[in-house]
Amino acid sequence: MTTRLLQNNAEDIALAGALLRGGEIVGMPTETVYGLGCDAGNADAVRKVFAAKGRPADNPLIVHIAALADWAPLVREIPPLAEQLAARFWPGPLTVILPRTDRIPAVTAGGLDTVGVRFPAHPVAQAMIRAAGVPVAAPSGNRSGSPSPTTSAHMLADMDGRIPAIVEGGSCLCGVESTVIQLEGADTVRVLRPGFVTPEQLRTVAANVIVDDAVLAQISPDTVVRSPGMKYKHYAPNAAVTLVQGGRAAFLRFMDTHRGAGVYALCFDADVPECEAAGIACVPYGDTDEERAAAFFARLRELDAEGAAHIYVRAPRTDGVGLAVYNRLIRAAGYDIADAGTF
Repeated sequence: MTTRLLQNNAEDIALAGALLRGGEIVGMPTETVYGLGCDAGNADAVRKVFAAKGRPADNPLIVHIAALADWAPLVREIPPLAEQLAARFWPGPLTVILPRTDRIPAVTAGGLDTVGVRFPAHPVAQAMIRAAGVPVAAPSGNRSGSPSPTTSAHMLADMDGRIPAIVEGGSCLCGVESTVIQLEGADTVRVLRPGFVTPEQLRTVAANVIVDDAVLAQISPDTVVRSPGMKYKHYAPNAAVTLVQGGRAAFLRFMDTHRGAGVYALCFDADVPECEAAGIACVPYGDTDEERAAAFFARLRELDAEGAAHIYVRAPRTDGVGLAVYNRLIRAAGYDIADAGTF
């Protein structure tokens, strides 16, 4: 199979829609990361996605829609709080988990009685879903465990020959997957996976917001989870990754004692002059949480291409969008965390 790179034009979008409707899988750009899309209601198509990714069958898929009206047939009820959250954050990088209807087969939901639904903000994603005429299940378009793709080139590197087509949509704005939440009662939101919609923003709608313990801690492999990204090692390059906590001076001292062939520092932009002056091989990934989120996966892929053996990453803060970056980092590092000192 040769994977075609389709363009954002009416003819190619129609072709992508026909492929999806016909049970094939197609790479889809979103504002978060590129996704591996299929008809969410077609169990055979969903199985193709799991096979292409090498994804564990108990890791549920998120279902994407292109209009608010498309939500109702997929879930048994839409509570008032869910409606308020959708009104505030959709289209956008928020996934809401609710009890599913039979319209969503068990294989799509990872065997659960719930399904995560979101309305992506990317115009190409919306056009593809409308062209398909079906809700589209779309996990990140990478081989399972590797860094998520934020460009079509990243996705092609992982999926060339595995899928019929990828639709070009430019670089992803957010760079990390959507925030995934479930509702608890009438006024409480539990964050299962952090993303660009932050707990602080969710508190503008919900009276109570709880960040699940699994966001920052490793959970047992036999735990049943309701969100992608909670259970398995994810987002990892070929190189070993260590998350380094500490201020700039402490990080530089740490890197000075961890030099070696193939060793790189993934650091804040402002750290680069001092790293270079000290002869430390470094790659910057932004000075704000938003910049770091957008660049994180791309930088890991670049370092793999450089042949990096070990990547030491300066840790972001754990509030705002920084929580999403930190969450991805600890999973990329396999929970290998070093404390270099205080800020």
